Amino acid sequence: FDEPTRGIDVGAKSEIYELMEKLVSEGKSIIMISSELPEILRMSDRIIVMCEGRVTGDLDIGEVNQETIMTCATNRQGESR
Repeated sequence: FDEPTRGIDVGAKSEIYELMEKLVSEGKSIIMISSELPEILRMSDRIIVMCEGRVTGDLDIGEVNQETIMTCATNRQGESR
């Protein structure tokens, strides 16, 4: 899913989230690209962050917050996590 909820209303977002949750409950994996941090934190088990074409973060949801993601996204930590 590439920016699955960009430009849509709240009701449609809920429907997309329900569809994604249904797919996961069926044992399917989902790759989602999103620029909305709350959406990433809500819908992800694992987060891969890229900056300038390189992986700058490989994060488990239990150890991540918006600040960690932004640090990786802006490549401020100096090296990959």
